[in-house]
Amino acid sequence: MGDLSPNAEKVYNAMKKIGASTEDKLKTADDIMKAAAVGKAIVAAALQELTSKGYAKRVARQKSAGYFVTK
Repeated sequence: MGDLSPNAEKVYNAMKKIGASTEDKLKTADDIMKAAAVGKAIVAAALQELTSKGYAKRVARQKSAGYFVTK
């Protein structure tokens, strides 16, 4: 995980901690923000980085998108 920024690593670890590991256990950006204890803009940028590098996947839903780790 040396190719991730410090904020992305923090968000990735928070996602693992709260159990966002499969598509059945999706977590929203708000859930991740509370677990990582960082601002929403930082979480949004980190999630974008994680999805572009293949560490997380985004699933579009009715009201808000859900995220889970893939690696």
